[in-house]
Amino acid sequence: MKKIETPIPGVFILEPRVFGDHRGFFLEAWNRKTFEDLGLDYDFVQDNHSRSRYGVLRGLHFQISRPQAKLVRALSGSVWDCVVDIRRGSPTFGQYFGAELSAENRRMLMAPKGMAHGFVVLSEFAEFHYKVDDYYAPEDEGSILFSDPKIGIEWPVDEAFEPILSEKDAASPLLESLDEALLPVFDPGGGR
Repeated sequence: MKKIETPIPGVFILEPRVFGDHRGFFLEAWNRKTFEDLGLDYDFVQDNHSRSRYGVLRGLHFQISRPQAKLVRALSGSVWDCVVDIRRGSPTFGQYFGAELSAENRRMLMAPKGMAHGFVVLSEFAEFHYKVDDYYAPEDEGSILFSDPKIGIEWPVDEAFEPILSEKDAASPLLESLDEALLPVFDPGGGR
């Protein structure tokens, strides 16, 4: 497993070793020991799987008092995945990192607690899988508008693109309008 640093502390791109032959391929997507050796010691408790069509944009989501670390990947199709650092005191607060995750490139993104997360589907359909280290709590969910101008995410779509959003995502607030007390605190020693 190759671990690639990003500009945001604690956010990594992971490239698994792929073993392929005339039958297809095999890869190890998660192995506790391998992740521990990479300094990524997470106790995942829940796996989530979604299927979306082209143009669906999900996010930017986070949990307020029970933030989740996430390991995400596309099982089929292609998505552009994005995290925004919302950790109070972080040197990269309000900044984002995005990368294409696809069935073809087999890349994964590891995001620590304290990130708002979203993705847009670039292919006709995409199946998206993510592991989280705390249980989903709908009453604890927060969101940020995907087009927040201060964050300035450059979604890799053309100007005429109209994302397909849930009502909740379309009505999400801007980061600056959130009560700062609701945001997680940056832990410079942990990265988790």
